[in-house]
Amino acid sequence: MNYKLRIPCRIVSLAVLIAMLTAPALAKKVPTSDERPGRIAATVTDPNGDPVPGATVVLQGPGSSEPYTTVANEDGFFELHDVRSGIPYRVTIQANGFADWTSASVVLEPGQYKILTGCKLRLEAVQTSVNVGFSSVEVATEQVRAAEKQRVLGVIPNFYVSYDRQPEPLTRKLKFELAMKVSVDPVTAMGVGFVAGVRQAANSPDFQQGAKGYGQRFGVTAANGFSDIMIGGAILPSLLHQDPRYFYQGTGTTTSRIFHALSHPFVCLGDNGHLQPNYSSLGGDLASAAISNAYYPQSNRGVGLVFGNFAVGTAERVISSLAQEFLLRRVTSKASK
Repeated sequence: MNYKLRIPCRIVSLAVLIAMLTAPALAKKVPTSDERPGRIAATVTDPNGDPVPGATVVLQGPGSSEPYTTVANEDGFFELHDVRSGIPYRVTIQANGFADWTSASVVLEPGQYKILTGCKLRLEAVQTSVNVGFSSVEVATEQVRAAEKQRVLGVIPNFYVSYDRQPEPLTRKLKFELAMKVSVDPVTAMGVGFVAGVRQAANSPDFQQGAKGYGQRFGVTAANGFSDIMIGGAILPSLLHQDPRYFYQGTGTTTSRIFHALSHPFVCLGDNGHLQPNYSSLGGDLASAAISNAYYPQSNRGVGLVFGNFAVGTAERVISSLAQEFLLRRVTSKASK
């Protein structure tokens, strides 16, 4: 063979050999047309159509595959590269002050450049709550104002019962105001006059008969009532932080309501909302009975008068509580429903 022809033949052979050796490697590096990745792009805007720079864009595939995250540029534009074809993806966009936006499922064709449309973020819903409240003192004041309108048969004061399901504790001022309101009510004076008449007929206490004796009995009855209500309804409740009112139960079994009423002269609600021994009521009855020694006739004075009046006062509270629980609510005007 001619020497000049040998060199080209060798070169061709060498080229063929190199091609044969590198073909597998090249075949691995060059993707087929079905494997070419695609891209997804879009511009993020606000409700006014203005771009939203810095929005976080998350591309999430099915299952637990790692999400692809990028950030929109200053023009709100973003582009997701190397997105595999044939796989359903969702694009979620997040930005401060806006509600999250999530696209419908996106499946790219091999090598597709997909432009998402409608990437308009809505303003995040802001929940604003305005609490219009009243202080405990204001609520208690309104509850007392309502109680001061309560009258049995529209006439007899029934101020010391609370029908509120959530009663507020009374301030010292309200306790004294309520006591004075009952004491100076015209119907209270009429009641004192009636009791004085009954005592006049029973010749008790040992005053004389006639107008003077009636006046003395009227004064004794009024003094007893006033001292009792001021000490047991205002002074001691203020000092001991106890509530002098009866709290209507109205629900539950009859037995529970009877127990509630019978226990009231002995157990009361403290200003702290806890049940306490009713030192105010018992102390008021006892103090009033003791003070009566100062103005009763000499023949009626003594330990018997004190404890006799104390027993009568306590018994009256028991009867009054039972009446409040089972009778008076029905015939009390302005009672809370």
